[in-house]
Amino acid sequence: MTTQQDGMKELNKVLKDADIAILTTINAEGQLVSRPLAVQKAEFDGDLWFFTDDPSPKADEIRANPQVNVSISSGKGYVSIAGTASLTKDPATINELWSASVEPWFENGKDDPSVALIKVDADTAEYWTLDSPKIVSAFKIAKGLVTGERADPGKNDVVDL
Repeated sequence: MTTQQDGMKELNKVLKDADIAILTTINAEGQLVSRPLAVQKAEFDGDLWFFTDDPSPKADEIRANPQVNVSISSGKGYVSIAGTASLTKDPATINELWSASVEPWFENGKDDPSVALIKVDADTAEYWTLDSPKIVSAFKIAKGLVTGERADPGKNDVVDL
């Protein structure tokens, strides 16, 4: 059985190499809406951070229904995080997370009045990590197809946060 500490280690293994996440919100019609957002580099402690424009449809959806899902993949595996999102325009947090890669998205830089952060407070995270390089994992999957045996390229578990 995986401990929470082991689970967090596996989550961070995937997240540290991730650049883009897919954030899924629920719109006013009850439909799921997904869009890519840049992952802000911070050690995962149960919270994820993303820059966004506010006002925007995404910000409106979060205010109306803060339940979200974040999907992330990297060369180390995959993560699906269910949680509660909130918006903040806290200057100290914006300054702390600001980087040159965010600059092109906001005409007036970090002082742009539309700059906001989405904070996702994770409830649960499910991960699938690869135990070996991608080519070896692909071979294990292909072997499973040929032999009919279940492929086992890595670890999978749910972490309650």
